[in-house]
Amino acid sequence: MTLAVRVIPCLDVDAGRVVKGINFQQLRDAGDPVELARTYDAEGADELTFLDISASHEGRATTMEIVSRTAEEVFIPLTVGGGISSVDDVDRLLRAGADKIAVNTAAIHRPQLVAEIAERFGNQVLVLSVDARRVAEGSSAGTPSGFEVTTHGGRKSAGLDAVEWAARAAELGAGEILLNSMDADGTQDGFDLELIRLVRREVSIPVIASGGAGRVEHFPPAVDAGADAVLAASVFHFGTLRVREVKQALADAGHPVR
Repeated sequence: MTLAVRVIPCLDVDAGRVVKGINFQQLRDAGDPVELARTYDAEGADELTFLDISASHEGRATTMEIVSRTAEEVFIPLTVGGGISSVDDVDRLLRAGADKIAVNTAAIHRPQLVAEIAERFGNQVLVLSVDARRVAEGSSAGTPSGFEVTTHGGRKSAGLDAVEWAARAAELGAGEILLNSMDADGTQDGFDLELIRLVRREVSIPVIASGGAGRVEHFPPAVDAGADAVLAASVFHFGTLRVREVKQALADAGHPVR
């Protein structure tokens, strides 16, 4: 049975507001996260993803409040990420109303965290967020796949091959891979199809394609390349596209949608 392709709006939250930029810079205010979540729920989004991009101590408290308020308003799964570094962080967010947790930097520093979260809560709650970028040709920091893992909004290399890291995290117990192309992020030029294909070849768990969506015709090729879900932010926040338009484009291309 072929599972329906999920369409997921992403809310990048900073100091309690949704923001969006290009390559994680030049951030613009995009609105109140709870109001946007309510809108996307009504429009037929399959899930929502919250990423606390500042992940400061204050931001963590804000995220807890936002998660609680949103969980009361919407009835689709919520994935929350940003600054999560322990099973206790996961426990608090799940109690606040999150359905899934996205981990990124903390897992890079201590991969065993992936196994600990999966063992305690089940791999269905664990999403590994991978911020990947292409390695410049001829670079001394080359990787086998040509893609590296980054941190700090794509500005720092983690010294890991992005495809190998996704595969390792899947073995450790990650339930999904949120695959964000830092080169494409916010550009609206389309998803990085090569990156999706490479990761799809190495993992059997669901892959969520992120970074680069600008038009409805960008979404079906990402699924053709191996994505199980497609995620976008600014095109939804600023009204360029509607969730139902994306679903229609996917359905027209022969992909099942809810």
